[in-house]
Amino acid sequence: MSALQRRSRSREATSPPGRRRPLTRAGIVVRGTIGLLVLFALLEALGRAGIVSRDSYPPASDVLVHAVKLLGDSEFQTHLKATVTAWLFGLALSILVAVPLGVLLGSVPIVNTATRAVVEFLRPIPSVAIIPLAGLILGSGLEMKATLIVYATTWPILFNTMYGLRDVDPVAKDTLRAYGFGEMQVLWRVSIPAASPFIYTGIRLAAAVALILTIGTEILSSFGEGIGTFMAQSNLNPDGVIDAMSGTLWTGVLGVLANLLLMVGDRKLFFWHHGREGRA
Repeated sequence: MSALQRRSRSREATSPPGRRRPLTRAGIVVRGTIGLLVLFALLEALGRAGIVSRDSYPPASDVLVHAVKLLGDSEFQTHLKATVTAWLFGLALSILVAVPLGVLLGSVPIVNTATRAVVEFLRPIPSVAIIPLAGLILGSGLEMKATLIVYATTWPILFNTMYGLRDVDPVAKDTLRAYGFGEMQVLWRVSIPAASPFIYTGIRLAAAVALILTIGTEILSSFGEGIGTFMAQSNLNPDGVIDAMSGTLWTGVLGVLANLLLMVGDRKLFFWHHGREGRA
């Protein structure tokens, strides 16, 4: 028996019974690629089956080709740039607002108690409900989209920041206090670094919400610039259906790319946190 086989059997013997090994990154990529190919094949087959007219439901390959061609269209480039700009600008504003507010509410109990009623009143109000009001006040440009994005994405960042501060090890804080550090130094040296993985998770959640709200706002307003506006106005074009599907495809691509970048950042910035969870 070779040394490699002995090591492999040794790992199998020491691993807990009934517990599956975690997938490697290559395994995750392979499975994700297979899933995408299966979905693409199903959509392609449905489009070519003749059940629905190709004008109403084009095959997936036609949509993919058309979506690639749109990248060379200057008008679509303008819409794409407007969506990405509003998305990133609104998300950045949300981080600047929600993180300090979450630190304040999570570290000062009296402020948390005083504002809890206001927070619980505002949180259930859906962002789409204030689109007409925001449109009347701010118009249909970047200001309206950024305002709605900030309103919707503040909550996941805010509450993840608060929960992260509550999860900080009290022994670490007491240790710094024992050495004469003040509350602000304890907050800056221990609480915020320990809560940073939770804050980052809130940002990841907020990024998806921000993209959804950006596209949704553009679709409902139906004027201005953005991928959602391009999709809403597609019924005026001869290739309306395939334009709308291509816009949907690019929306998904933006979401996937953003999530992948944030996942890579998570692993690079908070490797110590994931290592600790792995040992646990």
